[in-house]
Amino acid sequence: MDRKTLVNYIRNRKSCLCVGLDTDPTKIPAGMDVLSFNKAIIDATREFCVAYKPNLAFYEVLGSKGWDILAETVEYIGKEHFTIADAKRGDIGNTSGYYAKTFFDTYGFDSVTVAPYMGKDSVEPFLVHPGKWAIVLALTSNAGAFDFETLTAEGKPVYSHVLEKCSHWGTPENTMYVVGATRAELLADVRRIVPNHFLLVPGVGAQGGSLQEVMRHGMSADVGLLINASRSILYASSGSDFAVAAGREAGAIQREMAQWI
Repeated sequence: MDRKTLVNYIRNRKSCLCVGLDTDPTKIPAGMDVLSFNKAIIDATREFCVAYKPNLAFYEVLGSKGWDILAETVEYIGKEHFTIADAKRGDIGNTSGYYAKTFFDTYGFDSVTVAPYMGKDSVEPFLVHPGKWAIVLALTSNAGAFDFETLTAEGKPVYSHVLEKCSHWGTPENTMYVVGATRAELLADVRRIVPNHFLLVPGVGAQGGSLQEVMRHGMSADVGLLINASRSILYASSGSDFAVAAGREAGAIQREMAQWI
């Protein structure tokens, strides 16, 4: 999906919501399988969101069956929503090339999350596929982000180096960055470095990030945000009404976003 199409979806739906499909088999209703749960969540939320983000760990743990479920989930999402393979891949160039082919060609994702620690040659293979995106980890929402990402190196935080370096490898048409909602106070600094790139922002909802603060500090001229919510939507109810509750939660987030878009 190209940038113009994504922005059009955001404007038309007045939403930059990404629903994280981190489907934990131990948390879904008894007797229900992961694929059926995913389909019910997608049906309940697709009118309120512009993107879906399956986290690969929840599918890889199921072995070959999990990869089949992942493929069927992506197919069910269809082409009118942006899809993110939350795989956090990053390796030497030849290996990264095959990771890119795996998620872009074999499974049909629009984008994949990428760890930039190994440098330019580990990221570039994700940037040569037309209409596809690398979403580079920059400033994440987990507590361990303080271990490395905010350390000072050559007078500025490590995440600043990541943003500056990677912005020269790709363009705002094929590169996004992960910036956690729990770091909303730093979004202004992120926007100073990458004013035009899209940001994938996890941490709203169960992790306590403020949607209002993210919108206030993170929006660009064409919104430039995909704000992810996973557990707060998936597990809005543990009962048989889980899909209705998920739709209600997604709708509430979308209405809040509509005030800004």
